Amino acid sequence: MIQKDELSQLLREKGYKITKQRKAVLDIVMEHDGEHLSSQEIYELVKQRCPDVGVATVYRTLPVLEELGYVYAVDLEDGCTRYELQKKEQIHRHHHLLCESCGKVTEVEDDLLDEIEDKVFSKYGFTIKDHKVKFYGVCKDCAFR
Repeated sequence: MIQKDELSQLLREKGYKITKQRKAVLDIVMEHDGEHLSSQEIYELVKQRCPDVGVATVYRTLPVLEELGYVYAVDLEDGCTRYELQKKEQIHRHHHLLCESCGKVTEVEDDLLDEIEDKVFSKYGFTIKDHKVKFYGVCKDCAFR
């Protein structure tokens, strides 16, 4: 898990101020791991802890945390950018299953593309660093309605 002193050091190295609001944004993302929170949802949760926080502060903090490698943006094609916690042990981003009927998002923790990545490397000599995969379909709840 991410250590607060590690965040403070990275912020200082990049020339950013260490504020309780920035720490609160990261805390919220950590506490809601796997929930794919939008910037607005993060703002509303941070505001409960830090009533004096402005929406612009949260919106500016998220790209900073992304630059530092703590979070990453996810586009689930619902009209807003969502954020997920970047885990240290995570080599690739996980895949998402998007139900076209109810909008449910399910995370797939297994890396389903290892074999494809090996083939890409052996055929093209191309080393894949990351990938973003979304599968579209109907979840089991909607399929049996």
